[in-house]
Order: sequence, then structure tokens, then C-alpha cells
Amino acid sequence: MDIHYLKEFKKHYQKRIAPYKNLEIQFRQRLALCIENPKHQLLRNHRLIGEKSQYNAFSVTGDIRVVYRISDGILFLYDIGSHNQVYEK
Repeated sequence: MDIHYLKEFKKHYQKRIAPYKNLEIQFRQRLALCIENPKHQLLRNHRLIGEKSQYNAFSVTGDIRVVYRISDGILFLYDIGSHNQVYEK
């Protein structure tokens, strides 16, 4: 599966995740799991509602989420951050 990192995702990843080595490792592990099986229960994958109803999200940690969409075999990563950072926009 191809992965496309959108501009906002890259910006937020550098600011919110990259400075923390453990979060980087956890993100990579969960991303690999999502590619292998997006419905794996560890991901707590769920469809978003409201204005973001075309997206899904999975958990990296208890509070860190990744907002994404899969289309035509491509995984588009839109945002990453805490629950409030990615859902309260």
C-alpha cells in the first residue's frame, strides 16, 4: 500500500511527534499495523463524524491519534496529534 503524507501531517508530525523518540517508534509500529490490518483492535480504528466524516482515525497511544483515509489502495495521512489537536478544528 502506498502512503501519502499530506503537508499538514508532515508539519504536525515534526512539531508534535518527532521530538519524542518513543512516540516516533510507537507511530511507526502502529502505521505498519494499520497497513497490515486497519481493523486491528490495538488501533482502536474508528470513522469520524461531522465535518470529518470522510476520514478515519487510529490511536498511536492513549491520546495520540492519526487522521487518515484509504482510497484506491493509497493511505493518505492527514493529521497527527492529541485528541484535542486533531478533532477540535
